[in-house]
Parts: sequence; C-alpha cells; structure tokens
Amino acid sequence: AAQDTTVLLQGETGTGKEILARAIHNWSPRASRPFVAVNCTALPEPLLESELFGHEKGAFTGAHRLRRGRFELASEGTLFLDEVGGIPMPLQAKLLRVLEGHGFERVGGEVTLQNEARIIAANNRDLKEAVQQGRFREDLFHRLNVVAIEVPPLRQRPEDIDELVNCFIARYCTLTKQSKKRMTPAALDVLKHYLWPG
Repeated sequence: AAQDTTVLLQGETGTGKEILARAIHNWSPRASRPFVAVNCTALPEPLLESELFGHEKGAFTGAHRLRRGRFELASEGTLFLDEVGGIPMPLQAKLLRVLEGHGFERVGGEVTLQNEARIIAANNRDLKEAVQQGRFREDLFHRLNVVAIEVPPLRQRPEDIDELVNCFIARYCTLTKQSKKRMTPAALDVLKHYLWPG
C-alpha cells in the first residue's frame, strides 16, 4: 500500500476485490485523495472511452460541455479499474499508452494530460488466459501485473468465517441497538461448510 506501484487483483466475483482496493488506497500516502472506481464492462466502448478520458465540448453528438474523465478525477489519488479484462482491444491500446507514461487526451481533445493517479486493476478471470486467447494485450497485462494479488474465495479460507461473523454481528447489533448476540456452534458449522459461490 505504501508504494505507488500498479496492483492487479484477481479472484472470483464476490471475493472483495474492490474492498481490498479501497483498503490499499486508505493505507497509502494517497488516502486523502480521491478513490475513483469504474466498472470497465458496464459501458459500451465509446462511452467507456469518454468515462475514462473525458471529452471536449462538441466532441460528439450530445457532448454539450467539457467532461473530465476518471483519470482526471482520480488525480493524485487511486483509479480502480474493475473488470479490466472487459476493455475492448482498441481501448486497451489507449490505456497502455497512459500506463507507459505518455499521457492521454480527452475525446475530441488535442492537449495531452498526464496521469497522476495510482492504478489498481481487478478481474474475475485469469488475465494470462485472456492473453493466450488473444483477448487481452500482453504488453498491457505486464503493465498491470506489477504487484499481483490473488483474492481467494471464502470457501478456501474458512478460518476467516469466525472473525467475519463476529464483525457482522457486532455491527448489526450496534445498528439495531440490541445487546450483543452470538452464533450457535451448529450455525457456525453450517457457514464453515457452505461453498460460498459468488
């Protein structure tokens, strides 16, 4: 967290990759700066490009004003690229250019802006496999895979269940103003043997 290196989080959907990304940001020297998240699969390519890099007024139909992109909004903070494997190939080349330190332009813009944000990327599938299948650029993979963290699903770390249960019970007892509750050993055993899909 204390370093400015790019981090790649990989793990199944629901393992807490965004929570870990926020924790890395909060433990970093950038903690007082913005944490900006973008789901790379939630938008079609033209909208994702504008979302990441922003656009100039008049750049396309409906661009009635200048809009700063997520890279600018995260300036000196952290930009979290969730499901980075879903970025279309042409946009992967533009992202690679930013990560190589060459900056970016807003859609329809001519001025090159520098990226000042730390990048944390996440994906729910193995990006190495996507590279081998030709769906993800190898050079971009290496730029993102500086510090790689595999986030295991809860079924692979049942020793964490006790602590999580106690944390949630304490939180909800406080929220509902109830006296502290505890889980029966039988109920805890059910949770420890559950497969935790998603």
